[in-house]
Amino acid sequence: MNLHPIRLVILLCFALLLNGKTQAQLTANADAVLPTEYSSGPQDQMYFFCSSPGENPASLTAAFSGGGGATFDWFKYNPASGTFDAYVSDNSGATSSTLTILPDGGYRVNVTSGGITETYTAWVFNNWYTATAEISETTCDYFQVQAVFEGVSLVYYDLGTGSPKEIFKDVKVRWTVGGDQVATVLSPQIFNPPPRNTDYLLTVYDRLGCEVQVPLNYQSIVTKASFTASPMSGETPLQVAFTSTSENADQYEWFFFRDLDEMKLEAEQTGSVSDSIMDRAIDANPVYVYQNSGTYGVKLVTTKNSEFGACTDTVYLDDYLVADSSFVEAPNVFTPNGDGDNDLFVVKYRSLKQISIKIFNRWGKEVFAWENNNVQSFDASVAESVWDGKIGGRLASPGVYYYVVEARGRDDKKRNAHGFVHLFREK
Repeated sequence: MNLHPIRLVILLCFALLLNGKTQAQLTANADAVLPTEYSSGPQDQMYFFCSSPGENPASLTAAFSGGGGATFDWFKYNPASGTFDAYVSDNSGATSSTLTILPDGGYRVNVTSGGITETYTAWVFNNWYTATAEISETTCDYFQVQAVFEGVSLVYYDLGTGSPKEIFKDVKVRWTVGGDQVATVLSPQIFNPPPRNTDYLLTVYDRLGCEVQVPLNYQSIVTKASFTASPMSGETPLQVAFTSTSENADQYEWFFFRDLDEMKLEAEQTGSVSDSIMDRAIDANPVYVYQNSGTYGVKLVTTKNSEFGACTDTVYLDDYLVADSSFVEAPNVFTPNGDGDNDLFVVKYRSLKQISIKIFNRWGKEVFAWENNNVQSFDASVAESVWDGKIGGRLASPGVYYYVVEARGRDDKKRNAHGFVHLFREK
C-alpha cells in the first residue's frame, strides 16, 4: 500500500504522541534560557531566575499540546539514582499546570489528555549573588577598595550518563561613578581620588542577566586647587582680584612671583635666581596690587586636613599677568575752540611713578605746568593735568608751542618726551 507523503507525516506525528515522545517544551517566565548540552539525544531547556539567597522564584508551566483539560504528573530528577522521582500530581483537569517556588533541579511532567500522554523535561535554577565592599586604605594619592562576592554554583546532569555539568556563568564585575565605568577588577586601587564625597557602585553580573549591586561612599580627603584672576593686564598700579574656585580646601597659600624678565636677567648675570617669590598671602580670595610694570606668574597651594593627614594640591595661573610698561605720548596738535572735539592738550601715560608736564611759547616763556609725584593711574578728568589753551584765564594765541614731559615709570625707567604742538582755533 502506498501512502500519500502528507498522510505519512500525520501518522508519524500521531505515533510520537502515543509514545509520549513529543519534543514540546515546558514554559517559564525566566530571566534567561539556555539549552542543555547532553552527550547524546534530544536537548532540554534550562530556565534561569535571578533571585536572592533563600528565595526560589523559579516556576514551570505545562500544557497539553492539543489544548483542553489534562492531568499532570510531575517528577523531579534524583542525582543519586539518576531517575525522576514523583513530585506532585495535578488531577484538576485544567488546561495547564504551574509549579512555583521551585528549588534548583530537573523537572519532568507527564501530561495526559484523551488517552494521550506527552512528556516534557526542563531544568530550573535560582541564580543569586551577594557582595560587600569597603575602603581599606586611603591616602592623598589613592584609596584601596576591598570587595568580596559570593554566588551559587549551577549544576545540571547529563541524562544519558548521569554526570554533573556545571553551567558557565561568565561572572564579571565593574565599578561605576554616575554611570561611567572606572574599574573592572573586584578590589581596585583608585588613583587621583576625587576632591568631593563620591558614590561608587559595584556591580557583579553574569551572562544570564543576574546581578547584585553594592554602593560605596568615598569620603574625600583630597583637595583640588583652581582659581581665576581679573584683570589679567592693565596699567600699574594694577589691582588684581584672585578668586579661588578650589574644591574641598581648608587652607590657601598664594605665591606671587617676581617679574619674569627680572628673573631671567638675574639668572643670566649670576647663574641662578635667588628667590622667585615676591610675596605671599593666605586669604581664600586675595586682592593684590602690582606696583611695578612686568610679567608675573601666580601659584596657589590648597590643603585639606583630615584624620589621615594633610593633602595638598598646586595650580599655576594658566597665563602671565601683564602690568603694562611705562609709556608717555603727547599730541602734536589741538583745537581749543569749544566744539567739544580735541579741545584739550592731553599727555597720555601709563604705569608712571612721577610726571612733570611743561609748555612754553615760542619765546621760551612757560605757559602751563603740572606735576604729580604719586601717580596712581592716567586720569584725563583731572583738570590740572591738561592744558585748555588758556594763559592766565585768557585764550592763548594760535601758533606753535613747545612741550617738555619728564617722567619716571614704575619699571624705574625715565620716560621723557618733548616736541612741538600746534594750537588752532578755527572751527
